Amino acid sequence: MRKLISSLAAVTVAASLALAAPAAPAFAAAPTATRSGAGAPGSNAATKTLVLYDNTGPYSWLGEDYATMATNLVSHFGSWTAHPVGAYKAGEMSAYSAVVYVGSTYDEPLPTAFLDDTLADTKPVVWMYNNIWQLTARSADFVGTYGYTWKGYDTSPVSRIDYNGTTMTRDVRNAGGIMDYVVSDPAKAVPVGTAVRADGTTFPWGIRSGNLTYLGEIPLSYITSSDRYLAFSDLLYSVLAPQTAARHRALVRIEDVGPDADPAELRAVADYLYSKKVPFTVAVYSRYRDPKGVNNDGKAEDYTLRQRPLVVSALKYMQSKGGTLLQHGYTHQLDAIDNPYDGVSANDFEFFMAHVDANDAVIYDGPVKNDSALNVTARVMASRTDWLLAGLKQPTIFEFPHYAASALDYKTINTLYGVRYERGLYFPGVLSGGTVDNSTARMVGQFFPYTVRDVYGSTVIPENIGNIEPEPFNQHPAVLPADLIANAKTNLAVRDGVASFFYHPYLGTDYLKQTVEGIQGLGYTFVSAAAMS
Repeated sequence: MRKLISSLAAVTVAASLALAAPAAPAFAAAPTATRSGAGAPGSNAATKTLVLYDNTGPYSWLGEDYATMATNLVSHFGSWTAHPVGAYKAGEMSAYSAVVYVGSTYDEPLPTAFLDDTLADTKPVVWMYNNIWQLTARSADFVGTYGYTWKGYDTSPVSRIDYNGTTMTRDVRNAGGIMDYVVSDPAKAVPVGTAVRADGTTFPWGIRSGNLTYLGEIPLSYITSSDRYLAFSDLLYSVLAPQTAARHRALVRIEDVGPDADPAELRAVADYLYSKKVPFTVAVYSRYRDPKGVNNDGKAEDYTLRQRPLVVSALKYMQSKGGTLLQHGYTHQLDAIDNPYDGVSANDFEFFMAHVDANDAVIYDGPVKNDSALNVTARVMASRTDWLLAGLKQPTIFEFPHYAASALDYKTINTLYGVRYERGLYFPGVLSGGTVDNSTARMVGQFFPYTVRDVYGSTVIPENIGNIEPEPFNQHPAVLPADLIANAKTNLAVRDGVASFFYHPYLGTDYLKQTVEGIQGLGYTFVSAAAMS
């Protein structure tokens, strides 16, 4: 059984090199629809964020991708509104707690109203990457007011960002550069993080002065569990919830449990977690399929939970020990095809297509052929019937197999559940109100260090530090407890963040013990999924 978390992380804006490309006026702007959304459960009803993004030039879709990711994050704090920066109206930001502007297009034409309102210093503004020169040019005395000015993009390889005493990684393939600065008044211009070059020299990753927090790059590309993306996730607290006290919670999900599971393994996992007073979640698919007989000497197998009463008994035992069951798809595979491996449940995708290429890398191909709300609903209902016939209470949380689905699928699941526990894929067109582009070249993957309500409208319980994989596969290295614990340690930089991982019960309990106790040793407290939603 395999889980493709590393693949999902790598999808996160693979086109980052496009960041420095200049705008091309010959390209029409993307749709300018204004979208608004509610905050995540527990967010502040009074907190409202305006997210502005670039939408001209050949990479207009990239601006929307980044804005979607930013919008997902700010939903943790309260409601949001998002639209292209070109549609900004004078005085608009006065209705919001703060503004986040994603400058993805070089020389995007910015409305003077937006520049003037930013310089008026009445609302906090987080400005990322491009076009800061338009703001400085509009100011009568930017250097005197803010105590610094931009110098130019430094394209030196930077693989490390230091933020509030925590070292975070940065992928050196991200060659778009980071803005360097000339600081004239250190009392006004306070560095936000430190970029460390390969030779050990440093420069500010960002600058905070007055109402303006400027980040020299867009920290939403090539993200991993230890990435400077976490610095941005925490920085939003400084802007939107500065009084937030430090709190560090952890979650564990037992993964890929189907009718073929070993009841003894499930009970052993439950007994250990219960002994440590650790609540947990169990991801269950209700029907096991091996249509080509890969694991049964060429003879097909197909059975449901009801036909495996010992597994059902073990699931009920897990519930008695603090476990919550969620629906992890229906069969966790698709028909009698290799998608991408062998058609066996828990190995393959169910709601998305993929293949393994000649370099042994998993490649996402796009939505399934019969992708529709009817198809998704039918599979969900068939699984719910299995749960009912097995005597299990209906689940209230959903997780897509291998964290992959189309935008339509995510929207459909939102109407059926409203709560997902996973990472997600996001596509251009959803935020802007245009035609949804499900092409894998333009989709992004995102994980969260805290609960959000994403652009599909669903509450998303986070999984953000990965899983144990004792052996390397598909170009991904082995991942051991020490790696997850290290990721959890980096995530301590998010002042009210989580360390959430998943675990396959066939691995036994030794790795689980090491991981749980190592995370607890960092000061995390394990909580249930319900506590996050």
